Amino acid sequence: MTESNRRDISWIFVLLAAYFVLQVGVRLATSHSLDLDEAEQAFRSQWLAAGYGPQPPFYNWLQYTVFQFSGVSLTALSVVKNLLLFSSYVLYGLTARLILRDKALVAIATLGLLTIPQMAFEMQRDLTHTVAVFFSASIFFYGFIRSLKQPSLASYLISGIGIGFGLLAKYNFAILPAAALIAALSDARLRPRIFDWRLVLTPAVALVITLPHLFWLKDNLDFATARTLEKMTASGDASYLTQVAMGVSSLVVATISFAALTVAVFAIVFGKSLRRALGSRSEWTRLLERMMLVFLAGILLLIVFGGAAGIKDRWLVPMLFILPLYFCLKIEAAGVTTDRAFRRFISILTVIMIGVPAVLYGSVATARFTGHYERLNRPYAGMLDILRKQAEPAAILAGDSLLAGNLRQDIPGVPVLSVDYPGFNPDLSSRRPLLLVWLLPQKGGSEALPPDMAEWLQANLGVAAPQASAIDVPYFYRRGDDSYRFGYAWVNQPG
Repeated sequence: MTESNRRDISWIFVLLAAYFVLQVGVRLATSHSLDLDEAEQAFRSQWLAAGYGPQPPFYNWLQYTVFQFSGVSLTALSVVKNLLLFSSYVLYGLTARLILRDKALVAIATLGLLTIPQMAFEMQRDLTHTVAVFFSASIFFYGFIRSLKQPSLASYLISGIGIGFGLLAKYNFAILPAAALIAALSDARLRPRIFDWRLVLTPAVALVITLPHLFWLKDNLDFATARTLEKMTASGDASYLTQVAMGVSSLVVATISFAALTVAVFAIVFGKSLRRALGSRSEWTRLLERMMLVFLAGILLLIVFGGAAGIKDRWLVPMLFILPLYFCLKIEAAGVTTDRAFRRFISILTVIMIGVPAVLYGSVATARFTGHYERLNRPYAGMLDILRKQAEPAAILAGDSLLAGNLRQDIPGVPVLSVDYPGFNPDLSSRRPLLLVWLLPQKGGSEALPPDMAEWLQANLGVAAPQASAIDVPYFYRRGDDSYRFGYAWVNQPG
């Protein structure tokens, strides 16, 4: 790659566009079945609401809107996710270009996001709300840096849009703008940008964006936060000191898990120069250091005073996604030459960009050799095809949201309810036949109608538990005659 080519960073965005198109193709080729977060989007696209439960509604609103035009499909799910990811990388690259002079480092910073496993692999594997967090953080970070370097009404407006979207993506996003504000206020040279009258646009826009959800949240606070708090504070009967130790250790493990591969890649690419660069500083490295410290301090406060005992690595996305840019700023501050390092980085990047799609596909397709099956190996569509030959359901009650979302994808004109989600409960009194479907234990266990489904029928329809049956359907990429077992029953089946 010549120096003149590296100066024009548009090739980065072309490369990323091709990569995310490849990811869409790989996802469509892997399996028709949906994973947890994908199924949630398909299931909850049946209605539009100001809130849906533990996760804020940004991604649900976006996916609902797309489904109105495209219909419910895996293609629509995959395209939305990869468009968000591509847009996030573009914004990250534009931010890097604002504060890095060396265009090779702009490329390394932007493409360096692919060295973070939670972003390169996990976001493709299943995550949706975390993708929305990354997208929102990229918008905010671009607006924030631009407000500090090239302030304008647009830059403060962009920051507000990022905050609004972020708070609608995950509630912990609030720590990012707080960290940015504190970090900027602590620098006398940046302080005037914070006390600029145009800053009023930022919270005003964020408030307008989040207002519908805030009204819903006011009346549903327990419903919205109970599950998240349960995950964070799952320390059993442990003492306070034990809970704090668990929380701190989980934060350390999550941070290492998030950053280790990126650190290793930069160490390989820059060698001994990286050690020298880590001691170099600039106005921008100091700002990012303060932001990261404030963010981590906020997490520590949640541990010490909020009872958090289990910090997940993906919860660190709103802040630690800046790590590749931070390293590149350090390297530029040290005056490290980048020609040879750039070539080494591209070699590693090639392995990642080929390896990630290959692993995603292989983890499902190799089941025909290993007999180890993932959720994407389950034959939901095949099961529904067989049952629709018995009767055409007027409504479906599924045992959980994963099953409900998969069924919704293949029979979009029929209401699909889930026992584990009481928030969607349309009138089914005139809809017959009603199909009940649930997952059965694959190694023994009862094939009877689950008690929670029987209770739901009695409470909502006044119907006694019908006779249950079982059906075996071949896995996707099955080994031999391996099949997955579903339980089902009909309420008022014709004939």
